[in-house]
Amino acid sequence: MEILYDLKAALGEGPVWDPRTRTLYWIDILNKRIFANGDIFLKSDETIGCLSLRKDGGLIFTKRFSFWTCDPDSSNLTLLSTLEKEPSNNRFNDGKCDPRGRFLAGTMDMGEKDPNGSLYSFDGKSIGKLLGNVTISNGLAWSPDHKTLYYIDTPTHEVKAFDYDLETGAIDNMRVVVQLSESLGHPDGMTSDTQGNLWIAMWGGAQVTKWNPATGQLVDRILVPAKNVSCCVFGGKDGNELFITSARTGLDEVTLKQYPLTGGVFRLETKVEGMPAFEFAR
Repeated sequence: MEILYDLKAALGEGPVWDPRTRTLYWIDILNKRIFANGDIFLKSDETIGCLSLRKDGGLIFTKRFSFWTCDPDSSNLTLLSTLEKEPSNNRFNDGKCDPRGRFLAGTMDMGEKDPNGSLYSFDGKSIGKLLGNVTISNGLAWSPDHKTLYYIDTPTHEVKAFDYDLETGAIDNMRVVVQLSESLGHPDGMTSDTQGNLWIAMWGGAQVTKWNPATGQLVDRILVPAKNVSCCVFGGKDGNELFITSARTGLDEVTLKQYPLTGGVFRLETKVEGMPAFEFAR
């Protein structure tokens, strides 16, 4: 494992690999910035929760309560839609596109205590609510056949699976497929590989864990030289490189001295190919 960008992010999150330009986009939520590799790509007036590539180029991303696009050439921003009746203490957190180009994004209570958040699906025209009673909406991933959606609400220490209808974007048949011990840390961002395994960033656990959702078994633990590991995504030339974000927020000086690279972005070459990042269709 290597450190790619030692930028001391307050809350590094949401990495997305663009295979066309070989660019890793990622976010520092609390500092309201989107990075392209190691450079600042966009500064915002509000927190940025998550982002995704667009089929026509550029990005779609969320501010605190709204969906925006960023034009790839001019960097002009366009407001697409805004949440209505979202609790005032919430903000958008993790999200990504489904295989048909819808953007799924969840909200969280900024106090991280009350289950006031939701998981939404945005098709470019309307916003639909998939789940409610969420505290910290986090990791999303799909199975290789696209028929199963995996989802994390961090405080539950569970990965839930849903039958996923690609035609409508509806979810059904909720079940718990992975139960994570608190000794590993708190489950945060998530991605999947083409073999069907789930790779989960462990906040406070200094690691990424790999799971088989068919059995619920822990397959591997990858130690990361950062305390708060926040998210991971596959990318690189052959799709087998795991990019990992981390965060410094909430850590004391003793911990930061023990993990000085916390807040950096890391790269690990694996022996598997990851699922690609799906793109927003509009």
